[in-house]
Amino acid sequence: MWLATKRPGLGGGLVLGLAALAPGRLVLDLQFAVNGPLTIRPELYLPDRFLGSSAVGAGFWLLVAGHLLTGAAGVAAWRALRSHDEPERRRWRLLVPLLAVVAGAGLLTAPVHSGNGFLLARAAFEGPWPALGGYLLLAAALPLAAALALAAPAEPVARGALAGLAAAAFAVAAPPVLAGLFRDDLDVAWGPVLALVATAGIAGLAGTRLTEAVAEGTENLAGAAKLPSLFWWRLTTGLLGLATAVAAVIGALAPQVAVTALNPGAVTPVSAAADSPARWFLLVAAVVLAVPAAGVLVTKTAALARPVLGVVWAGIVLAGTAVLNTALTATQAGNLAGFGGTAAPVFTYDLGAGAAWTFAALVLAALAALAAAGTGVVEREDAGEGATRGNVLAPAVAGAILAVAAFGLPVFAVPGYVAAGLWSRFDTPSWGLLTAAAVVVGAAALATRSRPKPAAALLAGAALLTALHAAELPLVGGSLGGASPATGFWVALAATAALLVAAGLAVSRQGRRAP
Repeated sequence: MWLATKRPGLGGGLVLGLAALAPGRLVLDLQFAVNGPLTIRPELYLPDRFLGSSAVGAGFWLLVAGHLLTGAAGVAAWRALRSHDEPERRRWRLLVPLLAVVAGAGLLTAPVHSGNGFLLARAAFEGPWPALGGYLLLAAALPLAAALALAAPAEPVARGALAGLAAAAFAVAAPPVLAGLFRDDLDVAWGPVLALVATAGIAGLAGTRLTEAVAEGTENLAGAAKLPSLFWWRLTTGLLGLATAVAAVIGALAPQVAVTALNPGAVTPVSAAADSPARWFLLVAAVVLAVPAAGVLVTKTAALARPVLGVVWAGIVLAGTAVLNTALTATQAGNLAGFGGTAAPVFTYDLGAGAAWTFAALVLAALAALAAAGTGVVEREDAGEGATRGNVLAPAVAGAILAVAAFGLPVFAVPGYVAAGLWSRFDTPSWGLLTAAAVVVGAAALATRSRPKPAAALLAGAALLTALHAAELPLVGGSLGGASPATGFWVALAATAALLVAAGLAVSRQGRRAP
């Protein structure tokens, strides 16, 4: 309130930053109304006995009201501060969004390590759907809000928005850390600590000058200054792409689940490991990503390889969520001690090394996507606006529509097996399907407004993504046995053909462009 009267730009930006995470925090807290005992929020709720459900009290409604009022304040601040002025060039355009992605990744991990039998601490992907939806909204809103904050026309608004975003993220990450410090049955997990460190970095950068200073007489050197900047952007993008591919390869080959069996009276437990039937799918997705990632590091191929990488990173999410589903399904069974009588063996299921590396590949894929987008912005500044655009609207739209249908339909059919989808049986792999569908639609839309060569590269990357989805038939269905092509397989092939036709038209337009 004091800032709103004394420094309205800074105060309004602060409210905008706080409001950016309000939707995610609201969805996260809705878990209390759905099933409170499954909510891993030791600062607000810590069960002392086994419960199937719980009724909400006055505190829940105060939480909901607080989030709604924060969102309303953000809308009011945006209406008061909106401007049509062109934003100035900001510093930290790469670092701040990367820190936001790191903070979001930290929030997706287990908030605490629990020795309390009544509090089963799990990562976001292992928890119930309201909690998972809330954490995913927080992880997505953090880099998006950071990028939008840096695009604010006025520097006080940009600094206030970054500070508010850091404060909102701090409010989510700090309580689990304190719970791990002050309770004997809880221990601090690395995820919230990582989020706090990244959040502190964002807050520190919010206190610095964000507008780049341009010295007098250096305007003519702008073109020369772009080349080193583009070099570092491409280097970062390529290295992140290769790191993602390496993590995905390790995640595909390492065991996803560690199984331990201890018979009553036995001294030494018997250990075993289990792999995911989708591991070859993830391995192929890693190879598909590694090729354009290496191409980004080569000067002659970087301009075409970067748009391809900006699309095929979603293949890691598509395959990685399918692989993680094996580990998450097994660990949700928990400890089976006590079932079948006292003579029954005790089985425990734990996440294997492959699950950890697969999750790391998902995080790195998001970072590579963000770096590829930043590289595209710099490349567009270097190229200017004089290029001719190809008319690829019709096949691109057809390919996008077919791709959405393909990702929403099963690729193969196996007797007794029901695959996760977008419109039925929404499960962990469904998030990968949703991500891939959104990326293909976005690439097709961007290609219609891009120069011919980047448009062709975007459409080729989208075709690779739909072809990768069709490849689930041999790569995943083959390991299950008795798989036959389903509707999604044929639709995915049709989407791939339409996108390749659009890419060919873009290239032909480039060839016929007037000198």
